[in-house]
Amino acid sequence: MRLDLSIYLVTDSAQARRHGRNLVETVREAVAGGVTAVQVREKHAEAHDVLQLVEVLTDQLPAHVSLLVNDRIDIFQVARSRGARVAGVHVGQRDLPVEDVRELVGPEAVIGLTANTASELVAAETSAARIDYVGIGAVRATTSKPDAPSAIGIAGVARLARGCSLPAVAIGGIVPDDLAPLRSAGLAGAAVVSWVCASSDPRLSATALARAWRAAA
Repeated sequence: MRLDLSIYLVTDSAQARRHGRNLVETVREAVAGGVTAVQVREKHAEAHDVLQLVEVLTDQLPAHVSLLVNDRIDIFQVARSRGARVAGVHVGQRDLPVEDVRELVGPEAVIGLTANTASELVAAETSAARIDYVGIGAVRATTSKPDAPSAIGIAGVARLARGCSLPAVAIGGIVPDDLAPLRSAGLAGAAVVSWVCASSDPRLSATALARAWRAAA
């Protein structure tokens, strides 16, 4: 399956609940609006609940939408062993070393890595683990991730992405107006949390992102 990172949703069930929806409904609507990849990031949920969420989503997502699990290699492994169509994992700099992650998930799984500095990007490029894409941010200050890095703007993200040969996804307070300059700068996609999960209409919000990305082609 081709990995389309262009409109990349990172989940936040707490935001969805605050706006009167469960996360499965939110993801389903966002995919209908144009989301192309979904990362299940539920830092405070019990492992059993995250596994159940992954399995439910893989049953409902269309074949062209990739699903990835944040941090939890064990959940990825169990979901895969039970037949769930989960594409891979996304890990950060303080998670397991990516070389060990590759050993655990196998040669075919997707590995995404957060890399917010030039040195982290060089390490990602030269890693023997075969990293499939990097996430770079933050474009703007964000409250959806308590340990998010300082905002560096579109220009800062673009500068880092240009220095790296791996596909790069921008993240951090992104709105539709950001997609044209990000695509023009060579980014493979834009990752959003609040724009969709805290939206009163996730489908409409995702549609705005997808239209902005297509218009920048």
